[in-house]
Amino acid sequence: MKQNALKTAHGKRAAYVSNQRPLLWLLPLFVVLLAFFLVPTLDVIRLSFTNASLAKPSYDYTTKSYLKVIRDSAFPEIMSVTLIFVSISVVFQFLLGFVIAYCVDKGEKYRLRGTVAVRTISLVSWAIPGVAIGIIWKIMYAENAGGILNYLLSLLGFGQVAFLSDPNTAIFSVCLANIWRGTAQSMILLYSGLKTVPADVLEAADVDGASNWRKIVSVTIPSMKSVITVNILLNIINTFNTFDMIMPLTGGGPGHSTEVLVLGAYRTIFQQLDMGKGCAMAVILLCINVFFSLIYIRAGKEED
Repeated sequence: MKQNALKTAHGKRAAYVSNQRPLLWLLPLFVVLLAFFLVPTLDVIRLSFTNASLAKPSYDYTTKSYLKVIRDSAFPEIMSVTLIFVSISVVFQFLLGFVIAYCVDKGEKYRLRGTVAVRTISLVSWAIPGVAIGIIWKIMYAENAGGILNYLLSLLGFGQVAFLSDPNTAIFSVCLANIWRGTAQSMILLYSGLKTVPADVLEAADVDGASNWRKIVSVTIPSMKSVITVNILLNIINTFNTFDMIMPLTGGGPGHSTEVLVLGAYRTIFQQLDMGKGCAMAVILLCINVFFSLIYIRAGKEED
């Protein structure tokens, strides 16, 4: 009896400590975030106000790095490429993700076989690292007899397509690879959102004689508005920060035709050795991420 009483008292004390002193349990997380996120971020912001270079150890504090970015003749093209890449990727990731999620949900309701296989296949692209995806798609886009896509096009009677060497085609080729990569995340979120749509509302729409398209537009989408908002915001943030896939696929070329903002910051620092200007570009990207993150947080609060 005494041992049970001691265990009970010890458990209550531990629960009391955890409830009254949550900072003790969160302290390791704060230390990790401080060491590996906050400090490097603040250092990047600090260096963005310098003329630091990897070629020389000394530097001075100045705001000319931001002026160099704005006045750079390639910067407008980099921003336009970034906006095209994000817009096309986010739109088609959402549309394809919704179509797959809707088909899987309908298949489960009709007890069709293969719904689990479809979900599993869709998740494969999400599990593959971005670098590997870039290499895989580069092999598929190869502009020779070994290129998978060009070989399939030749069977259909089409000529060879310069997927990655033509500036007008390269950006859309990169977008296609990124759509394939990001559709899985949209499918997962939208599939979970479809499960929250009230069944009685759908039944009432059936009684009223609503078509499938009308039910999707008037019932399903409004019912999962918050999930759609979160999905689109996450896709925007992830696409703005896409680097690992583009680097092995095109490296930003040809020219600046596939050079998004994050890749431009990398090339400026490690190829042009201009630390100040590269950090300024990174800070611009950081501001964009913070802006969409605040919208994401606000959307979450409105849902609560």
